[in-house]
Amino acid sequence: MAIQVGDRIPSVTLMRMGEKGPEAVSSDDVFKGKTVVLFGVPGAFTPTCSAKHLPGFVQHADQIKAKGVDAIVCTAVNDVFVMDAWGKDQGAGDKVMMVADGDANLTKAAGLEFDLTGKGLGLRCQRFAMVVKDGVVTQMHIDAPGKFELTSAEHTLAHL
Repeated sequence: MAIQVGDRIPSVTLMRMGEKGPEAVSSDDVFKGKTVVLFGVPGAFTPTCSAKHLPGFVQHADQIKAKGVDAIVCTAVNDVFVMDAWGKDQGAGDKVMMVADGDANLTKAAGLEFDLTGKGLGLRCQRFAMVVKDGVVTQMHIDAPGKFELTSAEHTLAHL
């Protein structure tokens, strides 16, 4: 069962690119004492994710943060090098924190896995967007496979 409103974000280790290279980051550290918009995508550099999902959050980052959001975090079941390259390609900069869930630790613990084995993509993350306040989910939206509706930056912004 997927994580729901009122649930705590699972305590897992993720990866992000630091100044000196890949560094581990605890989900507890990402969410503790903050309001965070976390969104997940099936994969970096994939069509909808690159054309619409991440670009929307980059474009609307200032408006989202003006609504009291401390950070916007993007995750995918990709390695830290891919997430870093994708963030640079998309101009994420300091607007969106790119966090790799390479082992699908967060994805599995949150019940958000999407198995595309047989299509050459393996285990992926469902397309989702959530608002997390001090580690607790206050809003949760998941798009059906192949859809991009409820998880956009625009939909998230409208519900803050």
